[in-house]
Amino acid sequence: MSPRQRGVAIVMAMGVVALAAIAASAILVSQSTWSRRAELGTNHRQAQAVLQAGADWARALLGDDLRAGNVDHLGEPWALRLPPMEVENGELVGHIEDQQGKFNLNNLLSEGKISTDQLARFRRLLAILGLPDELADSLGDWLDEDSAPQGRFGAEDAYYLSLDPPYVAANRMLVDTSELALVRGFDDNVRARLGPYVAALPRATTVNVNTAPAEVLAAVVDGLAMGDAQWLVTQRDRAYYRSVDDFLRRLPRGVEGSTSALSVNSSYFLATLRVTIGGAQARGRALLARGGAGWPAVVWRKSL
Repeated sequence: MSPRQRGVAIVMAMGVVALAAIAASAILVSQSTWSRRAELGTNHRQAQAVLQAGADWARALLGDDLRAGNVDHLGEPWALRLPPMEVENGELVGHIEDQQGKFNLNNLLSEGKISTDQLARFRRLLAILGLPDELADSLGDWLDEDSAPQGRFGAEDAYYLSLDPPYVAANRMLVDTSELALVRGFDDNVRARLGPYVAALPRATTVNVNTAPAEVLAAVVDGLAMGDAQWLVTQRDRAYYRSVDDFLRRLPRGVEGSTSALSVNSSYFLATLRVTIGGAQARGRALLARGGAGWPAVVWRKSL
């Protein structure tokens, strides 16, 4: 074999070795990627299972609380933000919020029509939060069964069908406050401002005076000023209200609350949970309804 032929053979041999090394590297990378995906898939399934267990933990905690007493306040175990709980190869973080400490937007609807008393309370809440009064009209139209727009800012099917993409007004109760994104005027900023103070519960509910923020108390108690509502919250933090009458006795002179709109106990709670297993994470929420004996029922659950 001539020197030239030997040189060509060496170059070809080196090329074959290089291609083999590249192929081997690609196989290793592919196997590593597949292994990583399989591991993440396993971790994700485990995280989902722990998320379910976390919701059951919240249900058990609320069930035990009901058996311990019929007054709900922010000093009880369910209301405390617990430190992360260790699980195999990860952790579970969660907290429970009383939804009856908020203004139930579905209270606006009564037998298919808008309640004037509840609408007035919602308008007060909007004013307290510095939001446009017209939002009450658009939400009222979204909920009520008729097709006649309320006020200047009302909106029924004709308005929503003109949008891209078009849709129609729900004409029913909200399932979740996230639906507000569909209602005229409820943009991201409005929903962010309103979010901590409103809920969407499957039936008409009272407001728990032991868990409601001052803004909600001032909205639902006729004539109650924000300063007085904040004072009532301060008093509550020292000693919770043991009955609605206990709360009413502490109202300023000349202010009268409605016993039918207020309570010191709650049936609806929101559990928010986050699970981390290895590199996988699962987050979710569950609306829980507490009734008689046993664990609370799950009204709905969603992944975040």
